[in-house]
Amino acid sequence: MTQVRPSQWTKSSYSGASGGDCVEIALGLAGVPVRDSKRADGGPVIEFARPAFATFLGAVRES
Repeated sequence: MTQVRPSQWTKSSYSGASGGDCVEIALGLAGVPVRDSKRADGGPVIEFARPAFATFLGAVRES
């Protein structure tokens, strides 16, 4: 797992000001780490290869 500095995390634009259910990703790395924004202080992180993450985003946009 890649070590990610807190400043690298970006919250989803669909996240409301009240928190809610949301994910964060870290950009600018070889892979794409994804975490639950409610568990940012030590929750699990899943890291995707860039091509796999791009495929996932394409499928989400189509649905």
